[in-house]
Amino acid sequence: MEAFLLAYGTEWLNLIVRWLHLITGIAWIGASFYFVWLDNNIRPPKPGSELANKGVSGELWAVHGGGFYNPQKYLIAPKELPEELHWFKWEAYVTWLSGFAMLFIVYYFNASAMMIDKSVADLTSWQAIGIGLGTLLVGWTVYDLLCRSPLGKREGLLGIIMFVFIVATAFVLSKFLSGRAAYIHVGAMIGTMMVGNVLMLIIPGQRKLVEAMQQGKSPDPIHGQKAKQRSVHNNYFTLPVLFIMISNHYAMTYNHEYNWLVLATIMAAGVLIRHFFNLRHKGITNWAYPSAGVALLLAVAIAIAPKPPAKVAAPDPALSAAEAEKAQFTKVQGIIQQRCASCHSAAPTQPGFATAPAGIKLDTPELIKQNAVKVNMQAVQLKAMPIGNMTQMTEEERAVVGAWFQAGAK
Repeated sequence: MEAFLLAYGTEWLNLIVRWLHLITGIAWIGASFYFVWLDNNIRPPKPGSELANKGVSGELWAVHGGGFYNPQKYLIAPKELPEELHWFKWEAYVTWLSGFAMLFIVYYFNASAMMIDKSVADLTSWQAIGIGLGTLLVGWTVYDLLCRSPLGKREGLLGIIMFVFIVATAFVLSKFLSGRAAYIHVGAMIGTMMVGNVLMLIIPGQRKLVEAMQQGKSPDPIHGQKAKQRSVHNNYFTLPVLFIMISNHYAMTYNHEYNWLVLATIMAAGVLIRHFFNLRHKGITNWAYPSAGVALLLAVAIAIAPKPPAKVAAPDPALSAAEAEKAQFTKVQGIIQQRCASCHSAAPTQPGFATAPAGIKLDTPELIKQNAVKVNMQAVQLKAMPIGNMTQMTEEERAVVGAWFQAGAK
């Protein structure tokens, strides 16, 4: 009962923190998208106009929610500091903190099931957790040092090198962690880079601008330029991170033999599509970028399409059709009871699970047949279940389940 209550409490904690993560993530990404859009759409005032004389570098008129808005951007800062100044920071901080909490709740509290795949690497839970946490630290350190180096002045080359570094990280993680855990830690690493930009560069730069004005000094534009650079980086990181956030629902990607390459291709597609929108906000429409992104996604879909299951021995010809079906299902039910039902049942016996994952229960013949499509997809085609193959389901057993499904799942 104590183990059940702990697992059930963790499920509720998972729900609440995940909800918080989603809400704050929407707020952070929404603000990021809006301000990049705003920067690309503001138009400079006429020379000699009142706005130009005030130091306004651009303005925009918009209508929304029944009202008109007129945002203005100053080249460096206004002549006088306004009494109220809104800061965009807590959206980023709470998104990262809730995401970090999710790593512990979903992955680290149950590392043996969620992070370790014995067919990839025979790790202890602490080793897997250490690799995960180390990835976040190393990722931010490498990224920040590259940005501060002379390479930081060459945006195109910096972007290419960072992409190679992220892909290399995905490759290394795929050799130690389960595919699902490898993906989520690449996303957590990128997310750490993004919040690090806010915490270490963007907000401190803005504070220095404000402090200079409070002291009656002219703000140094270098702080705004550095903050702007990191803000643009965050904009391009966004679509890859959003994919990784939902990737745990799509085992066809993270469970593939070349999952790191699948991730690299999808991330590249996301960057190309994001670049298209950034250019379009500036009045430049180049359909080559989204076309290339869609082509990459289509190529991935074709490349990772499930292969037909292996063939199994034909049923005993001495048996009638009904007897053969019954014998076949008896084998399938035995396999599922041994390999799947410890998690997928009304009362899971696998530590760390209070309820059946995704609500799929397989502890009765009726439920097995009812969920035949999902069983075949996850266990036979994608080989995503059992998680990390912790119950050691064999290829022969997967073939038996696949043959049963192909025969009509009766």
